[in-house]
Amino acid sequence: MKRLNGKTAVVTGGASGIGFATAQRFVEEGAFVFLFGRRQEALDAAVARLGGNAVAVQGSVTSPEDLDRLFAAVEARRGQLDIVVANAGTGELVPLGEITPEHYDRTFDVNVKGAIFTVQKALPLMREGGAIILTGSTTGEMGTPSFSVYSASKAAVRNLARSWALDLKGTGIRVNVLSPGPTLTDLALDVVGREAFEALGEATPLGRLGDPSEIAAAAAFLASGDSSFMTGGELFVDGGLAQI
Repeated sequence: MKRLNGKTAVVTGGASGIGFATAQRFVEEGAFVFLFGRRQEALDAAVARLGGNAVAVQGSVTSPEDLDRLFAAVEARRGQLDIVVANAGTGELVPLGEITPEHYDRTFDVNVKGAIFTVQKALPLMREGGAIILTGSTTGEMGTPSFSVYSASKAAVRNLARSWALDLKGTGIRVNVLSPGPTLTDLALDVVGREAFEALGEATPLGRLGDPSEIAAAAAFLASGDSSFMTGGELFVDGGLAQI
């Protein structure tokens, strides 16, 4: 049985990594998916892999105009929206003492401001039974050297879900955070480096890195009626890293 049959989803940062794996799982579960991201070539390649139940809209979560275009496209083609995955994110290793205003602005603009306005602009298209998924991180729960600004942005995302669950009371729309641990993506390898990242995977109780498909499976659960009594919560898919 396809748990998302007939549903319409938006996945930001959906051209690669966890975002693409989530879009792929949603399509397999019967959803029609709108991918949103900055790189047109990557978006085109992702849609080609996903097939006819996916379309791409190019733009940035930090641009209100681009977000308006995204949700106008959703409304024109599908009428309403069932699932939003605010997954677009960025991060850099910058230790205390070297943090700059530009680094702070870049991180919080994408990870926090982007999530806020993605969700806010999606809401007019959502109805009872809708699901909002914010991508968090184990770093929002743990101290992480040289990653304080990114970690703080993910802690902010966690509280957005808590507060929005109250704002959405009575609407039937749920909001939860999905927090991956060390997951094998090109972005993570670029930021952390392969050797250090593999060592982090070995430090988890499961002794390995996660695969994006494992995060996507949890996203499908949060998007579906199987998680109908969950809102304001956080689901860790982290190999146990932040649990011990």
